[in-house]
Amino acid sequence: MSEQQNYQILLYYKFVQIPDPEAFKDEHLQYCKDLGLKGRILVASEGINGTVSGTIKQTEQYMQDMHANPLFADMVFKIDPSEGHAFKKMFVRHREELVTFRVEDELDPNEISGTRLSPQEFYEYLQRDDVIVIDGRNDYEYDIGHFRNAIRPAVQSFREFPEWIRENLSEHKDKTILTYCTGGIRCEKLTGFMLKEGFKDVAQLEGGIVTYGKDPEVQGRLFDGKCYVFDERIAVPINQTDEDIIVGKCHHCGKPEDRYINCDNDACHLQHVCCEECEELHHGCCSAECEEIVAASHNAS
Repeated sequence: MSEQQNYQILLYYKFVQIPDPEAFKDEHLQYCKDLGLKGRILVASEGINGTVSGTIKQTEQYMQDMHANPLFADMVFKIDPSEGHAFKKMFVRHREELVTFRVEDELDPNEISGTRLSPQEFYEYLQRDDVIVIDGRNDYEYDIGHFRNAIRPAVQSFREFPEWIRENLSEHKDKTILTYCTGGIRCEKLTGFMLKEGFKDVAQLEGGIVTYGKDPEVQGRLFDGKCYVFDERIAVPINQTDEDIIVGKCHHCGKPEDRYINCDNDACHLQHVCCEECEELHHGCCSAECEEIVAASHNAS
């Protein structure tokens, strides 16, 4: 770690019953602010899901304090070094679900979820020709990076998965199904749902893509492109070998690219893949219409 990388980013979740999530949310927000963290944390009666950034001292204190709470004593933290904060503010919000799935039957991952595969086990499964690999994320996340030969879901939000699964996978209930997502939390619900739907053999990548990329043996092999993350980094590298290829394409010119930018039009802010040349050429905008609006606002000022 360089001297400049004196910050850390923590990614974590835990499915555990929180008695009064509203009260916990308020207390936790104040605690995080007092500690000096920035990030985004969701709290529900079913648990907690968060990404926070801070100095090494702040984040180490956070992990220590969380582990001191019996509810989170065994919670796993995924840690990334950083040169600064990955967020501008600190948010802690109460939600009905940690990941919005909205299915009729309650899905408690502590009671039903797919077989958990280590990065090494997942890597071995990926090389078999008798398995189906499902990307458990949204389609725009897949577009910038994914496991080789994984199926791209035609979904723009997680709540669309139940219908997509019923329409596209129902005939494969006897096959081995592998799922993966960024940090593992979405697969907890996804695999549980599939098992309840009658799928016989469902497994998930434990710890998600970010854990897979850190495994010293696997080194991110068979993951092409970058992994989309929900902080200011936007995308992070996973494949640590020379086998990596760029799978994303520039929104404007179509050439291989793996960097996302937000449209410079404040009323749009569409996040799109864009090469540096096109970002300059189109003034950071996603369309000619947005370019006109931005130019007009600059002229007015």
